[in-house]
Amino acid sequence: MKKANGTGSITKLSGKRRKPYIVRVTLGWNENTGQQIRKTIGLYSTQKEANKALADYLDTPYDLELSNISFKDIYDKWSKLKYPKVSHSAILGYQSAYDNVEKLHNMKIKDIKTRHLQEAMDSCSKGQATKKKIKYLFGQMFAYALQNDIVSKDYSKFVDIGKDTTENKREPFNNKEIEILWQHLDDIEFIDTILIMIYSGFRIGELLELKIENIDLINQTMTGGLKTEAGKNRLVPIHSKILPLIKKRYNKDQKYLIVNFKGKQMKYDNYYKEKFLPIMEQLNMTHRPHDCRHTFATLLSNADANATAIKKMIGHESYITTEKIYTHKDTEELRKNIELIK
Repeated sequence: MKKANGTGSITKLSGKRRKPYIVRVTLGWNENTGQQIRKTIGLYSTQKEANKALADYLDTPYDLELSNISFKDIYDKWSKLKYPKVSHSAILGYQSAYDNVEKLHNMKIKDIKTRHLQEAMDSCSKGQATKKKIKYLFGQMFAYALQNDIVSKDYSKFVDIGKDTTENKREPFNNKEIEILWQHLDDIEFIDTILIMIYSGFRIGELLELKIENIDLINQTMTGGLKTEAGKNRLVPIHSKILPLIKKRYNKDQKYLIVNFKGKQMKYDNYYKEKFLPIMEQLNMTHRPHDCRHTFATLLSNADANATAIKKMIGHESYITTEKIYTHKDTEELRKNIELIK
């Protein structure tokens, strides 16, 4: 099908072909021969698709070399810019999101539409947190492609991640999972915080609020707690297994034990989305932060710890004192019981 000069052409190739329509555009003219310098936009199944491809190109001309860039190419280029600016845990989250949409990796970014993104999302068997990260990744890929004139429309905003149908169940870490956490202590950032919660019974909000001034390394105790009257300002002996972890994070120049990369107090959302969830995904575990506290209580119970000691350390509402005064004997009794956890 001949078009006016400079508007490109659509030709139907001979023989039986799955995509018989070829679309070409003229990029210029050879100064010596006067012949057209043409480039192929692509091959299409129907004349209608070919017409649309040519119209889209003429409406918003793009670099034809860039038009062949795949989803993987965009990810590689984007990650080189993004990763130096974010934490290791955030990187793990993005990598997990990318790994979960493998069917898109080799597709040309300009050919990816809403249905392709949605199919990739729907085929992901991971939880809501991973799906949110995948949608964020889609948005970043298309933003990069738009900025570099590779695509003219962002289809990522039309992707639906669905509703979170998971039940809010408390599931303690089992012994094998706790062992895996210890095995990765030196190679996964912030995994120590999960172990600290498991061996102290602190909620994540309580751990993030734990101040350096309330940690006594000499007597090996921590004083903290929120939420209930029984839970506030409770004293918990530092279990011998996590003492090195506490010491490593202990810094008199900081106000809080757990801080972000700027040395400031870490917010719950940042910890949960950028630290805890990526660790769970990387280790193929499905826990929530509160499961650590549930694990602590379970471990104490399984070790036949004294019921009163358990209530004191987890801040159970059935144990309330008028004055939060712990004698040396009280502290040693708590320590004896917490060390029952192996």
